[in-house]
Amino acid sequence: MNPTEAAELLGHAAAFDNRTPSAAAAVAWSAALEDVPLDADAKAAVAAYYRTPPQNPSERLWILPHHVRTLRSKIRSARLENFQYEPVADETPAEYLARYRGQVQAIASGRIAAPSGRPALEGGLSRAFTAGLEARGWQVGRDVPDDEEALVETVRRSGPLGVECPACQAAIGRPCKTPGGSEKQPLGKPRTKPHSARLRAADGQTEASAAERTEQEQRIRQMSAQHLAREAEDIPDAVIVDEEAAS
Repeated sequence: MNPTEAAELLGHAAAFDNRTPSAAAAVAWSAALEDVPLDADAKAAVAAYYRTPPQNPSERLWILPHHVRTLRSKIRSARLENFQYEPVADETPAEYLARYRGQVQAIASGRIAAPSGRPALEGGLSRAFTAGLEARGWQVGRDVPDDEEALVETVRRSGPLGVECPACQAAIGRPCKTPGGSEKQPLGKPRTKPHSARLRAADGQTEASAAERTEQEQRIRQMSAQHLAREAEDIPDAVIVDEEAAS
């Protein structure tokens, strides 16, 4: 941008902020924007600056050269959002760079309409990838249920957290809780280790019913009583020692 073009851009800005352009200002703006041409995007950058209200409406903020540079770059980059290079068969690296830069410049400047659609990936799964999934037990193309309960039945975590705890009723994925609770933890503090019942459930072992547990407890009590009775029979009678006779 030369001083004459900079003076024209300053005149365009004056229509917004009522500044008084000068020859010195035109030379200064030309030096700051020497690599920026005077085009429709440069003038659009001025309009974009004054289109946005300042944070403090009472301040009088005039556009500066760096504002023009930044906003013009944003305007041109927005046109390249959906850009996709169109290659040519058997092109050399030098031809690729020349064609790529030419397409980018044409679209960024607005000479060619910017792509309106976003490129999408096409194609399905490869046979090798599908075979790898099926080898691991996955069924490719199966229908996935929409309701959450069905997903819970089909997707399980491994280990004890993959089942609901029969002892404290901790949900799937949640740690077991200690008895009692407080205001901060009404359900009790998390246990570092799952309950034994949860470990057995994760291994597929069925829990005994209430009658079976009562019978097992009675059997343990009977065995303990029999063991104590046998120990009592084996205790020898106390031997009374006459200290006077012994002396």
